[in-house]
Amino acid sequence: MLSGLARISLTATAIAPVGFTYAAVAALNDRYDIMFFLLAGSLLLVRVCVWVLNATKGKSAPASERHKITTVEPADRENTAIILLYLMPLFTADFDDLNWMIWIPTLLIFAVIAFTSHSYFFNPLLGLFGWHFYKVGTPEAVTRVLISKRTIRKGNCEITGIDLGDYVILDTE
Repeated sequence: MLSGLARISLTATAIAPVGFTYAAVAALNDRYDIMFFLLAGSLLLVRVCVWVLNATKGKSAPASERHKITTVEPADRENTAIILLYLMPLFTADFDDLNWMIWIPTLLIFAVIAFTSHSYFFNPLLGLFGWHFYKVGTPEAVTRVLISKRTIRKGNCEITGIDLGDYVILDTE
């Protein structure tokens, strides 16, 4: 189980859109040095996460197991609050007016909550790379998050995957 590395990289990519938003605010205020730093950092976070998922799914990955799923639904539709966090920097027109004493703790709190509550599955940037996130039910009545490159439209099937954590499966098919 790759719980720690996978969760850290998924959490980092879940908050990467905030970096892109801050970069836009920096560019609007001619702070191109900060913009490039934020863009590079956010892109690096996304690339590392995609690498971790692909490496885990690849040939050198740990042994996959069959998982029976009974229900399936998209896992990213209940996260309006997270989208607001992504957009909050745009509410300040001037980069120098951002209150960093509030913004930095807010981002850290968000990251800790995402890491500890399994909320990192809302990850729009990974969607750009073709990854999908689903809530799947199991015969044991446990809801898990399935990360897959496939589009899954029906339950009552089996998937081959690797456990990334207690409630997260990475589809390896």
